Amino acid sequence: MGTIIQITVVGEESPDRLAAVEAAFAEMRRVEALLSEWQPDSEISRINAAAGKRAVAVSEETFRVVRAGLEVSRWSDGAFDMSWAALRGLYNFKPGQEKVPTKGELAERLPLIDYRAIELNARRKTVHLKRTGMQLGTGGIGKGYALDRAAQLLKDAKVGSFMIFGGGQIQLHGKKGNRPWRVGVQHPRRNDYFAFLEAESGSVSTSGDYERAFMHEGKRIHHLIDPRTGQPAAEASSVTVIAEQGLYADAVSTAIFIMGAERALQLADTAPGGAQFLLLDEEQRVHTTPDMVDLLRFKTQLVQGRVP
Repeated sequence: MGTIIQITVVGEESPDRLAAVEAAFAEMRRVEALLSEWQPDSEISRINAAAGKRAVAVSEETFRVVRAGLEVSRWSDGAFDMSWAALRGLYNFKPGQEKVPTKGELAERLPLIDYRAIELNARRKTVHLKRTGMQLGTGGIGKGYALDRAAQLLKDAKVGSFMIFGGGQIQLHGKKGNRPWRVGVQHPRRNDYFAFLEAESGSVSTSGDYERAFMHEGKRIHHLIDPRTGQPAAEASSVTVIAEQGLYADAVSTAIFIMGAERALQLADTAPGGAQFLLLDEEQRVHTTPDMVDLLRFKTQLVQGRVP
């Protein structure tokens, strides 16, 4: 999944708890084998190989993940789109190898990005990419489902309190000692946390323009690409979401980052997975849903609604 996964369990070490943690890691590897676009024998890779040719029968789990991705796509009017992967290779964020696509390169690929051309058959459990060259990318949703499955195994094993850390996404359950778990919210322009979120359950995901980025001709180029334009989204600098399921948290945080505060707040009541969010715009103004306010603890005083 391209990131480090860490599981923290609160309580005394025991063979049963160690076995539960190992089972959780094994479950995430199993899910990765289904959903990875990097493994040629995964179900997602088989869907991509058949683009424009035929529908592909998949497992209930893969079908569920793609269906959830389409749910977020419809809700966000394409701000999140699993077929974004048709852009793969046009940008390069590796230090010393930075690359920005030309207008011609984008014009060639953009017609291949269209969630409406992802066809599902619920009865047959098939997925069909209707255009040759289309590609599904699970980077914004597959990890969340893997964390959901790992968390469920830990709960089934009666592990009462744990945190699963997976890059920009965290799964929470129970308490750390006598208080809820705390998740820091990073300042987009400083190597520091300006707030933290307290919760005893759910999945927390952060999308920021500082995670993979470089400057090009005076403009910040980052990895959160608007699939409708092929350009880095410019409506936010950071979005933190908490949702009931990891399946939705990462996808919704990506969608909100691309939509921006005004549109996201208009749609907040219908957010998939009951997601709540904190958004910092380009001027570091704070925008939140009402329920999110109750979970936040700011480390610094806001100045006219901005994080200093």
